[in-house]
Amino acid sequence: MLSRLTKRSRKSLAWFRGTARVKVEFPIRKALHKPLADLTYYQRRVPFIERWEYSQNGEDGIIEVIFGTIGTTNTFCVEFGVEDGMQCNSRYLLKHKGWTGLLMDGQDPLPGSTVQKEFITAENINDLFRKHGVPPEFDLLSIDIDGNDYWVWKAINGFKPRVVIMEYNACLPWEASKTIPYRPDFQWDKTDYYGASLMALVKLGKEKGYTLLCTDRNGVNAFFIRDDLAKYFVIHPPEDLYRPASFKGIPGKKHPPDPKNRPWVEI
Repeated sequence: MLSRLTKRSRKSLAWFRGTARVKVEFPIRKALHKPLADLTYYQRRVPFIERWEYSQNGEDGIIEVIFGTIGTTNTFCVEFGVEDGMQCNSRYLLKHKGWTGLLMDGQDPLPGSTVQKEFITAENINDLFRKHGVPPEFDLLSIDIDGNDYWVWKAINGFKPRVVIMEYNACLPWEASKTIPYRPDFQWDKTDYYGASLMALVKLGKEKGYTLLCTDRNGVNAFFIRDDLAKYFVIHPPEDLYRPASFKGIPGKKHPPDPKNRPWVEI
């Protein structure tokens, strides 16, 4: 009983501390034009609204502070790899902030869902954006397809989101620069053979005009800001921003090793 009370007390304290940061510290920093250094302070901090089904790793709070800093343009978002759309990075924005956007996934959507059934590849991503009316410049792009993430982001051409969220493979060390070979029909088998390392995405981001801003504490998502907007934040080197795998909030929890010992592509 005492253990449960202790856990609840700690959780409540963390919630109040995070709420104070969003409601007090963040507005002061913004008014003083003071660049933000550590955005994970605001992780999981969407007061009274955020629930488990919105974002998996507290992305809602980080997204709120990023756009609270740089502002929005057309409040349009694109996210793919959302499954049924109940737990994704865009849901809070679409449900509570009045954003519009495009959600896509390869599986059949639930009845009444706004998720578009599309199997995404590097070859069709630009056509899908045009098919669904994605504007050339929009506020947020989030990619989480458990496999060809690197290759799909690399293939996007003619579209320039202001913020990009990419899943990275935190089972790989920060200094590794590699991704899986491209296969349009790749299906993740729940092992550590998927996606790309943080450094590979950092290099790709640099080629496309983006700067790594932060990662979530569980080692799942990397947040990139378009270079022209990086002035609003303190930029740290990748080795300081890398978070090793702590999936589901459990330190050291990783996916099991690939039993097939499949090859990687060095970037």
